[in-house]
Amino acid sequence: MPSQEPPVDDKNEDADLPSEETDGIAYISSSRKHDSIKDDSEDLKPVIDGMDGIKISQGLGLQDFDLIRVIGRGSYAKVLLVRLKKNDQIYAMKVVKKELVHDDEDIDWVQTEKHVFEQASSNPFLVGLHSCFQTTSRLFLVIEYVNGGDLMFHMQRQRKLPEEHARFYAAEICIALNFLHERGIIYRDLKLDNVLLDADGHIKLTDYGMCKEGLGPGDTTSTFCGTPNYIAPEILRGEEYGECRCPGPSWSTQVILEKPIRIPRFLSVKASHVLKGFLNKDPKERLGCRPQTGFSDIKSHAFFRSIDWDLLEKKQALPPFQPQITDDYGLDNFDTQFTSEPVQLTPDDEDAIKRIDQSEFEGFEYINPLLLSTEESV
Repeated sequence: MPSQEPPVDDKNEDADLPSEETDGIAYISSSRKHDSIKDDSEDLKPVIDGMDGIKISQGLGLQDFDLIRVIGRGSYAKVLLVRLKKNDQIYAMKVVKKELVHDDEDIDWVQTEKHVFEQASSNPFLVGLHSCFQTTSRLFLVIEYVNGGDLMFHMQRQRKLPEEHARFYAAEICIALNFLHERGIIYRDLKLDNVLLDADGHIKLTDYGMCKEGLGPGDTTSTFCGTPNYIAPEILRGEEYGECRCPGPSWSTQVILEKPIRIPRFLSVKASHVLKGFLNKDPKERLGCRPQTGFSDIKSHAFFRSIDWDLLEKKQALPPFQPQITDDYGLDNFDTQFTSEPVQLTPDDEDAIKRIDQSEFEGFEYINPLLLSTEESV
């Protein structure tokens, strides 16, 4: 995936974190950008028009899903809410245009995302893969649908989080990241938009397009990537980095690279200390980055003292907030810019997706038994 270098704003003299004197964790201005991508003629037709369908070996293809609503869009993909006709189960479907996946690096990105989705299926705090298939012009990743909205959506509504909420979410995020690190995977796009809440209020990380696989303990990489406002300082400096990279939420490269972290006065001492630990500009001194004891150092930090990690890892801890699900799908928790777009099939589309043709993305056939009901077992 192509990298994006964040703009430098020398006029910005603000601290790394907001400093309004109120209770809780303050809202950080949104980095969410509605892509100015042409809407493919707006409905389902651009998603599947002209595709020659290829079913996976178990016989699952696009014609097996009802496409309900658009729930997201990025530079590479559109995300749809879908229903599996066989049993009425609801999923999210990530639709990737092959015309945008045009070189070896991009193909590696797609395959990496698929591999990480597969492994994520066994962790309660990561969005997992149900199935995947392709047509001549699109790749389809059918993934868990998480209906509680993302943290950016909720922060925009609430403006701030109580420390208790932030502690709970941070702990579950740490469990998810540690799971990936133990499998040699670096997650390089940690931001509020990619932290989802399920119906009970537990977090699930999603969007693995910027992940890096195959890194053992002490291994590093050097790819410049990430969301501009959240890129770690070592990446901006062009240094080699490993699993200990940490996002530096800010509004300019100058703040991320040079300015000292200023902690709002309304935060507790424990919260201030853990933030300084996580956001240390030197990755060797960053909390959680000591060899062998990194995750243990996080769990034993005073800020997380009230967390029962055993209960949390089993997803048995009670979340501090439960999203409101006001309809069958929880669409109120998604941006109306996307959900207002209806998705409709035409008879021509239905006919087109039944034609079979092989394509260049070998191995893009998968069904995950862990996410299937008994009647779907393979």
